[in-house]
Amino acid sequence: MVSHVDDLTINYTEDDVLVVKELDKKILTRGGWATIIFQYQEWDRKKEDYGPVKFSIRRYRKRDDVYRQQSKFNLSSAKQAMQLVEVLTEWTAGTEEK
Repeated sequence: MVSHVDDLTINYTEDDVLVVKELDKKILTRGGWATIIFQYQEWDRKKEDYGPVKFSIRRYRKRDDVYRQQSKFNLSSAKQAMQLVEVLTEWTAGTEEK
């Protein structure tokens, strides 16, 4: 149970193994609805090593002073992340926030 957005993490341990290892995070929005993008790796049991870097965008809602995950979108590779960046850059070129 997390009540501060800075304490949210996607680290996940199972049987004393860090299965999801958070590498970094950026908080995009704060408040009652928080949006965070995480950089992470997953443990590969067969290789006994962490796999490639992945990314996850997650939305959290604060209710009763506790953040709960509401939705998530995972990017499975750096290539997919770069494709998303390209599309968003194209769509936002020349626009300004009002």
